[in-house]
Amino acid sequence: MASVVLSEAEKVYILHGVQDDLRTDGRGCEDYRVIEVETDVVSNTTGSARVKIGHTDVLVGVKAEMGTPKLDRPGEGYVEFFVDCSANATPEFEGRGGEELGTEISNMLYKIFDNQSSVDLESLCILPREHCWVLYIDVLLLECGGNLFDTITICIKAALFNTRIPKVNVLEDDEGAKEIELSDDPYDCMRLNVEGVPCIVTLNKIGHRHVVDATLQEEACSLASVLVAVNMKGTLTCMRKMGKGSLDPESIFEMIGTGKRVAKSLHVSLQSVLNQEESMGKKRQKIGFLR
Repeated sequence: MASVVLSEAEKVYILHGVQDDLRTDGRGCEDYRVIEVETDVVSNTTGSARVKIGHTDVLVGVKAEMGTPKLDRPGEGYVEFFVDCSANATPEFEGRGGEELGTEISNMLYKIFDNQSSVDLESLCILPREHCWVLYIDVLLLECGGNLFDTITICIKAALFNTRIPKVNVLEDDEGAKEIELSDDPYDCMRLNVEGVPCIVTLNKIGHRHVVDATLQEEACSLASVLVAVNMKGTLTCMRKMGKGSLDPESIFEMIGTGKRVAKSLHVSLQSVLNQEESMGKKRQKIGFLR
């Protein structure tokens, strides 16, 4: 993961600011930076989105393809993740430097989405044991400026909200053989319910307090952090501790409480922006690329 080198004086300055609930950019400990969200940015995908938080820039594309259900879940579709760390994001990703981080992020995403409450996988099933929709979610890190996991999950939720899956009709002939027919109408499609899709809130411990949406400089001052995945209803679906430092139980419970509170507000704001953007229809100005 991208990192910066700070002097002791800079670390003390950041630490004292966090203790007084006044960070170097003027935010409080529980405030996010400005979040820029744009959906439908890549034309050859089923759904796509781009999210920028500060200097962190993430692009997500969703591609729905037909596949065969897994043996242990014959009545469900499934989700596959691929994370690519662009060498332009940070010099540390040059060569094969970003592969380890990409694998780490993918494993975290599988843990978050490997349950019935995140995405309705049963709605992706076409014919049990025979055909289902497989959602291939490709994540591209364009720029890395701190708070990577939060940005990625926000972008994934926005891309899934933008996803349109073609309607499928299952036809049966006189002999009982079944055929699958895809609708040609681009407006005759299935939407995904994203209410259960969680967003990660990363809480970095700095001194005796914790902050959300840490910058690279603040991450350099933190020895331990907690990632909490929370859905729109405020349900904690996954948690992970990162960093070399230790955390006492009281701090962990406090950080979880903060994460759940911040995540609920984040979900409401994100959903409001997505609904507003969709209501504009063709009138909205598209700034996307690859069109």
